[in-house]
Amino acid sequence: MIPLFCASPSIHLSPSASSGSYSEKSTSSSTIFVKKEFASSTIASFHFSYSVVYRKYIDIFGKYVDMEHIYFFHGDQKKISWIIENSQTRSEESRIHAEYFYNIVTPEQSKYIALHVGIFWGIGRFIIRNEDVVNVMLDQKSMFDRIAKNKLTGDIFIEKRMKFIDQIIKQRDLDVRYQLVDPSKNKAKLLLS
Repeated sequence: MIPLFCASPSIHLSPSASSGSYSEKSTSSSTIFVKKEFASSTIASFHFSYSVVYRKYIDIFGKYVDMEHIYFFHGDQKKISWIIENSQTRSEESRIHAEYFYNIVTPEQSKYIALHVGIFWGIGRFIIRNEDVVNVMLDQKSMFDRIAKNKLTGDIFIEKRMKFIDQIIKQRDLDVRYQLVDPSKNKAKLLLS
């Protein structure tokens, strides 16, 4: 019996035999990509649902895997976006800011919103689980200094966001690792164009 992998209430994947590439299906404003090597040409389709498989990380074939995610995020004064990748899937999302942030927050503040909302979204969609490793790709030195080196900023808005981000990390016992990357390597930035 193949367990259901938790992702979304309405995502269907039509598997393909070729490996190393992704098969794509969209739901509303989000897209999930599942590596085709995890699908089987002998099975007609998978239905991903909110049914929870109690796991020490079980992939769709019942093998144990370690869940390590790479998290890209970006934001500007109008929109936020993020991409969560792991060995099996690639999920991406972009959203227009809520009315009370739209054209009000700075680009840096927007990135903190994207970091906070994206991690929360990943947990809610059962992509990020308790005790998972999350490699956060930071493309701004000031964010790296604040988050990785814990240097406080004078921005009350950013400090409030950090409180929420730290709270989620502690509640879910996430192993979060920060890496400074060149802004041109930020994949989530492309979702805002």
